Amino acid sequence: MKKEKMKCDFCGVEDSEKNPLISGENATICQTCAKSAYEIIQKHKSEHEEGEVVELAEDIVQKILTPKELKAILDDYVIGQDKAKKVLSVAVYNHYKRIFMQEISDDITELTKSNVLLIGPTGSGKTLLAQTIAKYLDVPLAIADATSLTEAGYVGDDVENVVTRLIQAADGDIKKAEQGIIFIDEIDKIARMSENRSITRDVSGEGVQQALLKIVEGSLVNVPPKGGRKHPGQDAVQLDTTNVLFICGGAFDGMKDIIAKRQGGNILGFNQDKKTKQEQDNIMELIEADDLVKYGLIPELIGRLHMTAVLQEIDEDAMMHILKEPKNSLVKQYTKLFKIDGVNLEFEEDSLKEIAKAAKMRKTGARGLRSILEDIMLDVMYELPEYKGKTVTITKDVVNKTELPKVADAVA
Repeated sequence: MKKEKMKCDFCGVEDSEKNPLISGENATICQTCAKSAYEIIQKHKSEHEEGEVVELAEDIVQKILTPKELKAILDDYVIGQDKAKKVLSVAVYNHYKRIFMQEISDDITELTKSNVLLIGPTGSGKTLLAQTIAKYLDVPLAIADATSLTEAGYVGDDVENVVTRLIQAADGDIKKAEQGIIFIDEIDKIARMSENRSITRDVSGEGVQQALLKIVEGSLVNVPPKGGRKHPGQDAVQLDTTNVLFICGGAFDGMKDIIAKRQGGNILGFNQDKKTKQEQDNIMELIEADDLVKYGLIPELIGRLHMTAVLQEIDEDAMMHILKEPKNSLVKQYTKLFKIDGVNLEFEEDSLKEIAKAAKMRKTGARGLRSILEDIMLDVMYELPEYKGKTVTITKDVVNKTELPKVADAVA
């Protein structure tokens, strides 16, 4: 009796050399059906995994504060400077979105970071912007002063010490430090002496800019964990700055003249068009990369600072708002200080106007407000414990030092 050939339970084809069958206890499948089944499973698996990545990405984006939410936080602490707040909010949002997406996505498209350059007069809020945004993002922030940095091998701080401060701010957590923010203040103070390359060493100017290039761009940096100079016996810690956001700030005094010259506005001479005060104040908005090169920054460093925001000088009205409105305003701080001693503190509106006027004259920006208030409040603070249960009122004459503060019994 002739033995019946086995057939595939899925397509019914008989066993052959070209399409052999695989037989199990309860079923038989041919090579063609097995291959088709494998392709179907792989396709389903790929679509399922892609869906999971998209869902995970959406969850991550929802957890990151949006640019509008970031700006709203900055509005609570910094008065005015809307353009700078928008630039910083967008830069930070994109930066952290990029970090988290790279961790979950297999897409070969690489997103690069956008470092920020803040340009504005002293006391306009450059450092405060960086401090506020780092505080609410719960990321480590290192603030460095570019004036203390020198080229490696010379007296002063090495550029790598900036990264050491970030590690210290992250309590030694390297992974957390690699997603932090470094704010380099007074970046304009390391401008080289002339636009042409110097024959002699410029160890605190161009040399520092050259040293900053690699860490700003993103590279593995060997840093001494406790700061200071590198010594042969000291173990170095390696940190990747690829995902570290760099914010640089500077006043750039004299930049207005460079921009005016580029626009053809002569500083001296007859028959020149007189610019209005508004036009003179807004001329910094016209800043270009070439102006920064003429000022003394090297083109390589400018190319690594992709977003630029110009902060305006603070006027008297803004000074008034700074005194009263932010969550940590000086008026609120002094009121809290007095309350601890059981004393009510009140400021008359005219007194605040006088303080704002004095700060404007000093040309030190918002930071001049505290020194003025400290001077005004010195005598009152000295006798503060004796005013318990009373109300102290600061008037315009107190600011001008022609009268003592008004002291009265507190209203129940």
